[in-house]
Amino acid sequence: MTHSIRTDTQTARLDGRRDLRDSAAHYALLPLRIFLGITFLYAGLDKLTDSAFLKSGGAGSIGDTMRAARDSAAIPALIDMALKSPVGFGYAIAFGELAVGIGTLLGLLGRLAALGGALISLSLWLTVSWPTEPYYYGNDLAYLMAWLPLILAGAPYLSVDAAWRARRRHRSVGYGY
Repeated sequence: MTHSIRTDTQTARLDGRRDLRDSAAHYALLPLRIFLGITFLYAGLDKLTDSAFLKSGGAGSIGDTMRAARDSAAIPALIDMALKSPVGFGYAIAFGELAVGIGTLLGLLGRLAALGGALISLSLWLTVSWPTEPYYYGNDLAYLMAWLPLILAGAPYLSVDAAWRARRRHRSVGYGY
């Protein structure tokens, strides 16, 4: 007689209820989604409301920040490209952070929002945060890693994406597919 070892992580209950452990596993990514969504929403709003940031030069401006980071960046060409229109780039980053934050909080195109957040974090890590030593003191790499589970999982619950999926599933059942 052979005995098998149970390897599944989800408890299948006949009555359909979840215990505390199942619920915790189900909602494990929600705190990460809320934290990243609020952080990116705040970062975008902060940039748009900072009168010094959205200028090509001067203390606290996007232009001076990029010029200061250029020589120590992993990919200086990224900064050179942004310096062609620093104010436009500042607006693009700010609106990108707003879109990522809103999409992540609402679970609206969750994987796409997470990919956008990861790309913003990657670009900041390769430019502004690159010279930070030791590397783990730089926050942009940690943000990049934090986005990866949301890229993989999306926003499977408490989200617009989940509501759309449920609606499609309900519609397809109604048509006998």
